Amino acid sequence: MRYIRIGSALLLLLALALATGCSRDPAVKKQKYLASGKRYFEQGKYREAGIQFQNALQVDPKFADAHYELAQTYAHMGSMQSAYVELMRTVNLNPDHVKAQVDIGSLLLANRQYDHALERAELVLKKDPKNSDALVLKANIMAAQGHMDEALAAMKIAVDAHPEKARPYLALAMLQSSSKMFDQAEQNFRKAISLDPKDLTAVMAFGGFYESQKRFPEAEQQFKSAVALDPKNTSARAMLARDYILQGRRADAEQSLAQAKKDMSDNPEGYRLLGDYYLAEGNVDKALAEFESLSKEHPKDAKTKKAYITLLMIKSRFDEAGRLDDEILKDNPKDAEALVIKGQLLVRENKAKDAVDVLQKAVKMEADNAAAHFHLGTALSASGDQGRAETEFREAARLKPNMFEAQEALAGVALRKRDNDLLMQTAEKIIALQPRNSAGYVLRSAAFFGRKEPVKGEEDLKKAMELKPDNPVPYTRLAEYRISQKKYAEAEKLFEQSMEKNPNFVEGLSGLLSLYAVQKNLPKALARVQAQIQKAPDNSAFYTMLGTLQLASKQPDQAETSLQKAVDLNKMNLEASSLLAQVQVARGKADKAIATYEGAIKANPKDVRSMVQMGSIYESQNNFKKAEELYRKAMEIEPDYPLAANNLAYLLLEQDRDIDSAASLAQLARSKMPNSPGAADTLAFAYYKKGAYGLAIDLLEEAIKKVPQNATYHYHLGLAYDKTHDRAKTRAQFEKVLQLDPNYAKAPEIKQKLELLSKG
Repeated sequence: MRYIRIGSALLLLLALALATGCSRDPAVKKQKYLASGKRYFEQGKYREAGIQFQNALQVDPKFADAHYELAQTYAHMGSMQSAYVELMRTVNLNPDHVKAQVDIGSLLLANRQYDHALERAELVLKKDPKNSDALVLKANIMAAQGHMDEALAAMKIAVDAHPEKARPYLALAMLQSSSKMFDQAEQNFRKAISLDPKDLTAVMAFGGFYESQKRFPEAEQQFKSAVALDPKNTSARAMLARDYILQGRRADAEQSLAQAKKDMSDNPEGYRLLGDYYLAEGNVDKALAEFESLSKEHPKDAKTKKAYITLLMIKSRFDEAGRLDDEILKDNPKDAEALVIKGQLLVRENKAKDAVDVLQKAVKMEADNAAAHFHLGTALSASGDQGRAETEFREAARLKPNMFEAQEALAGVALRKRDNDLLMQTAEKIIALQPRNSAGYVLRSAAFFGRKEPVKGEEDLKKAMELKPDNPVPYTRLAEYRISQKKYAEAEKLFEQSMEKNPNFVEGLSGLLSLYAVQKNLPKALARVQAQIQKAPDNSAFYTMLGTLQLASKQPDQAETSLQKAVDLNKMNLEASSLLAQVQVARGKADKAIATYEGAIKANPKDVRSMVQMGSIYESQNNFKKAEELYRKAMEIEPDYPLAANNLAYLLLEQDRDIDSAASLAQLARSKMPNSPGAADTLAFAYYKKGAYGLAIDLLEEAIKKVPQNATYHYHLGLAYDKTHDRAKTRAQFEKVLQLDPNYAKAPEIKQKLELLSKG
């Protein structure tokens, strides 16, 4: 017995040693991770699957199969760019990986890179001429290019090559459906399913086919079959519910999703379907109650908690939302979605700078997160950095073309830039995404007016009013059109209607003032602003308007008071800050103006305009060092800011310093402000310093044509003519300088030069 016990112990130790050895074998370890990842993938747990595939790649970075499975995981998570990267890594490691080659071709096809997609299909077909997946890809490429006859012929080749396979029949059926060959399509859908009755994709596609034909009961049967084939498939459940909705059977839809919640109590995508349905139906209260319940039932499910937080934000329950979001970030500080929520909350608290910092972390962690880019754009815009904001909005729209908010933000960019093509494109996208939303029609109307199609523009505005009568915007847009028609009474009525709908509506009051300006009725404009301030006493923009009108009425004391009030109400009101500082400078209060600009920059550290304007004050005080610091700081923040480039260039030229850099800066300013006489003068001065007198003369003559009373332009032109030895023109320009400004700074030098010229 003793020997038996020893033998058993030895066997146990040997087994443990073998097991330990196997676990340390990299080949075994990576296969275990791969198998585990596949199991998670089949359960729809894509994040967990991705982690396991990445673990396999840590063991062996050249494990092509793990790269391929990770690509599939990214694709199911919607991260197509990451999926593409992993597919490319797969084929770089294993060029004969047929599935990866075909998948790359499919992604290229989706991005309309037809030639490159075809290269992938041909690469596979060269080695395997009868490869069904490659034949189907090739046919789909032809179809996408509009060569439907060739596509159908190619697809039939795939079917003939593999009559025993279901997928070619399915692909042929889908092509025939898109070509309105409905009878043939139905026949091939049936054939595909007969060959593989358990092919969930085919069954769901057949249901979608019936749905497109409005044969809803038949579609219902297919979706029920899909649910029976895979009760855990969330897409099948969602499509069945949608079919019920299309049949007007909302109670059945709700019941089916409630059943899905029970059947998939362990699958977050499944138990959230009912809450998502309530939200899609616009029933925020029911959705809120559902997600509140779910977050309590599944406290570790961060995604459900985030959905609940979003609903809390919709209901303006920001404190609760913030506490829950902080809980998520406490558990996982690198949760990009939670950081995006944090950024949104900070923007709402007027902490745009802090929001930018948080959202930049989110973007760094998930570069393909469209929501992160969009909200970063919003935060940048709120902080005054419109250039970078536009970049982020464009990236969000590129990553997710159907993102309504990104398209709306881009429409705002298009309006600011007067880009009618971009505006029409984004407006059409918005209308397609939300046809009952008035915003899309208002935006498209602006594009129509920009294209000189006012009838269509007016139709869109009336549609917007019909959809949302309380929206003041379409009233002001139509009023602006009435002004262009000189129908002033109608315009005034429309503007007043917009103000009735929203007493704080800045655009409505601004429109009224523009109407009074056309009518040259300044007293009426002043009275109207003052009356509106009585109704909305905390509106900073209204005080800015009042101060502007008081300046026009030659009431500088009152204007300064009103503009100071505007700044006090809103430190971010850069227009009021700038105007107030200009008034202070004009009234000999340069120190106060500097303090005003400093306050604006403190409130908005990216405010390059205030930096440049404050630099100009320092320059006028001969504090060139401080002026240069401000110009350079502005250009660090916004390297292409033309006013900073122009002023810095001129300062360097005046001091005969770094002429080449000054010339480059002047060229930048000129390229960004081609119609500015000031930019033309600066570049001309640079050309003069570099000895290019002819170029300088051309630019200065252009500047003088636009601003004939500017003494400096005439002085510079006189200098250039002097270098070309044109005595008569030199004399004429210098005499003009003294005529325009007898006390011109360079007057002594000019007089001395004129004496020399008179002596011949």
